Amino acid sequence: MDVLYFAWVRERIGLPREKIETEAKTVADLVAELRAREDRYDLAFSDLTALRVAVDQTLTDFDASLDGAREVAFFPPMTGG
Repeated sequence: MDVLYFAWVRERIGLPREKIETEAKTVADLVAELRAREDRYDLAFSDLTALRVAVDQTLTDFDASLDGAREVAFFPPMTGG
């Protein structure tokens, strides 16, 4: 699965994207796996209220299923203007 990081999430993790193997069933499970990897992931995902997520380019919630997903993207909320 491709995992993409945008804006300050990318800066904290130090990568724009990575391919990972995961057994995660939901986005929240994936986040838990990532947080357990290293401190930089733990810091990036420490406040999920400050993050949005898209699965296969569709905005969704952290309880969304990853069944069949090819891509997950994490990014801060966007403002219009």
